[in-house]
Amino acid sequence: MRQNPIITCAITGSADTVDKSPAVPVSPAQIADSALAAAEAGAAIVHLHVREPETGQPSMRLDLYEETVALIRERNQEVIVNLTTGAGARFVPDEARPQVGAPGTTLEGTAKRMEHVLKIRPDICTLDVGSMNFGEHVFVNTPGHLRTMASEITKAGVTIEAEVFDLGHIRLARRLLDEGVFHTRPIFQLCLGVPWGAEADPATLLQMRDRLPQDVEWSAFGIGAMQFPMVAQSWLAGGHVRVGLEDNLYIARGELADSNAQLVRRAVDILASLGASPASATQARTLLGL
Repeated sequence: MRQNPIITCAITGSADTVDKSPAVPVSPAQIADSALAAAEAGAAIVHLHVREPETGQPSMRLDLYEETVALIRERNQEVIVNLTTGAGARFVPDEARPQVGAPGTTLEGTAKRMEHVLKIRPDICTLDVGSMNFGEHVFVNTPGHLRTMASEITKAGVTIEAEVFDLGHIRLARRLLDEGVFHTRPIFQLCLGVPWGAEADPATLLQMRDRLPQDVEWSAFGIGAMQFPMVAQSWLAGGHVRVGLEDNLYIARGELADSNAQLVRRAVDILASLGASPASATQARTLLGL
């Protein structure tokens, strides 16, 4: 168990949550303000998606990423910025012509999916290692695409956080690591409770942890009601933790969280009750080799 676990806050995500909670930030200014408040509350890493300001729909626009990161950096140079590359992986087959994407499909090539990372060069970016049924659509990340993205991203000097949603994803990540496509050692994020990936429970977390490469830094999170239980479980198992409105909208049963900062403060309280305190951004940078 770590004395100073790193807290990541996933600020907004790309799910259909804007109409479900007024706390979900949408514009670059709102996302930046929410990230800065989360950092002030104890998050060392802020994980960012962007949304179309007018509609709240998920976006891949480079200018929105640039504006969001610039607004964060104007006020906080130390917080670790983690950008997603998950956008552009969704496929919904058309019933009549299944080879054609139906509405909701966002599939893009690797160049588009990592454009903002190569231009902005954040401290960290995520890489979703594997394909899966993700709710009612398919999340497409082929080994070939992952090799291309991992190689180009790490050559640009950006550390990869390998997001794994099931045991097979860890197996693939280990193969990519053995092939040398990461160039530098990745961080691992165990993503638990996403339909239809690994369950968010202690046995599953331990099973996934035990299959990680030796001596890697790792974190875990749970979706929805399992967000706070997995804060404790991940720390007890020797990992770091993640909370945020991307993964969970509630601070308690039936009570919407008022902000990402409130979720971070709850994680800080849970860790404090177990005898731990969150790592500062400076401490996290040292631990992760950034």
